[in-house]
Amino acid sequence: MKKYLSLVLFVIACGGTSDADYKADVVAGMQDSISVDLQNLITAAQALQAAAPTGHGWDATTDAAALISMKSAWRDARIAYEHVEGATAPIFPDEDYTMDARYDDFLAKLGPAGDQDLFDDQGATGMHSIERILYAPTIRQEVIAFESQLPGYKAAAWPTNADEANEFKTKLCQKLIDNAQQLHAEWTPANIDIGPAFQGLVGLMNEQKEKVNLAATGEEESRYANATLFDLRNNLTGTTKIYDLFQPWILAKGGDMDSHIQAGFKTLDDLYSASGQGDALPATPETWSSDMPTATDLATPFGMLWTGVHTAVDPTTSGSVVFEMNAVAVELGFPEFVEQ
Repeated sequence: MKKYLSLVLFVIACGGTSDADYKADVVAGMQDSISVDLQNLITAAQALQAAAPTGHGWDATTDAAALISMKSAWRDARIAYEHVEGATAPIFPDEDYTMDARYDDFLAKLGPAGDQDLFDDQGATGMHSIERILYAPTIRQEVIAFESQLPGYKAAAWPTNADEANEFKTKLCQKLIDNAQQLHAEWTPANIDIGPAFQGLVGLMNEQKEKVNLAATGEEESRYANATLFDLRNNLTGTTKIYDLFQPWILAKGGDMDSHIQAGFKTLDDLYSASGQGDALPATPETWSSDMPTATDLATPFGMLWTGVHTAVDPTTSGSVVFEMNAVAVELGFPEFVEQ
């Protein structure tokens, strides 16, 4: 009996992969994967800056090619950051705020004085401040109606003179480049805490329903480019890519958690694909209420997407992406995501 027990213990000790081994593999994988996206973010921000006109106020005709290039680079920056924000934001919240906070988040801190210089590197900064300028002439009316009620509000606008155009290029765009380079430099194995990173992925999946909710009131994230569906798709792509790094460890724990999560990812992907190939969500019914949607409104394309997303990420429903990812967090010894 003693010989048999010793043999079993020897086999376990020599043949098994420990939690520490899995953790090391995840850290290495996250370092490699996210570093690529962060470099893509830097490259996109630099391309946006390079395309920005200077020496004059922007003109729709004269600067048409530059505007197309800047918007394309902005989209590339969004793709890169939406791929990594779930994992990086909990570890580096200051960089996340500076690069990805919304206009209303900044005004809440700035107070009634607001940010009266839209183009410098102070006050409101980051990708959404750049987006707000790039898309100023075509911002939806419901977005303007929401923002104009905020203390400190200043209407979005293109640079109207050489000084403003130069500031946009050398200050606001440069601030994004500097922040992205800083995050890239800080993204080292010593700084990667996979517990909060996994919790951030769970939170990002839970946030999918908030992003759909806010689209009805003009408060969503990429509101100026009307690109909520674009953000949702990139959030999902980034989350699944990082989740895959944890998958061998999760499978080693046994159970059905992984199969439920994979099914949830597919459900969300199918929902986003069914909603169209553009950047925007389906049109919101005029009578829409996220608190008490009517049966008629729920039967619209937007209502069906809203229902599907809420069901797929409901943290209280067994089998949902958020519920099952929280179960994984417990199994791996990570902090659970708790909806505020």
